[in-house]
Amino acid sequence: MTRELPPESTQQAVGYPSLFLLVALGALVPVVPTGAVVSSAAVVAVHQTAPFALLFVFLIASLAAFVGDVALYWLGRRGVGSRNGSRWLAALRGRAAPDRLEQAQEKLAEHGVTVLVLSRLMPAGRIPVMLACLLARMELRRFMRGDAPACLAWAATYGLIGILGGSLFAQPWQGVVAAVALTVLVGGAPAVWRRMRQPGTRRRA
Repeated sequence: MTRELPPESTQQAVGYPSLFLLVALGALVPVVPTGAVVSSAAVVAVHQTAPFALLFVFLIASLAAFVGDVALYWLGRRGVGSRNGSRWLAALRGRAAPDRLEQAQEKLAEHGVTVLVLSRLMPAGRIPVMLACLLARMELRRFMRGDAPACLAWAATYGLIGILGGSLFAQPWQGVVAAVALTVLVGGAPAVWRRMRQPGTRRRA
């Protein structure tokens, strides 16, 4: 049964809209592992015969990430401009640790919107930088100019992870498992490293 996959036209008709919705939703509410979603979609595309399947995954993932980021930034800007703030701005503040926010503000002051590219690639780096942009009252158009290449680089990175997983294994499900595992490893390793470097962790060791 695992070898009997739906026709490629059915996979694309269901997969592309699902990819867009999951990535856009994950940009708004970071509970969806969007990197793993893009990598899994790239794995499936590797095993398809359609010549532009991988390109479509890349373009859809980039567009969805951009739409989600812009929507979240727009909602956050409404909170900055309001006397009472907003729940979206409060949610962004709650997801950004004070030290990460301070670092993001320093990098934003030094490098401008180009820091958005690195923030998209670093685990848990997007929200502090976005909040730093909001607190600096950056215009939406300027944020969009910096976020567009960031989303392209992000989609390309996780797409390459999926291509690697899909190329190493004959069965798509095997490639998906490998891509998801690698995505989790890439996303979790920096956090583990930071915890190991904390003074309290070293003393307990």
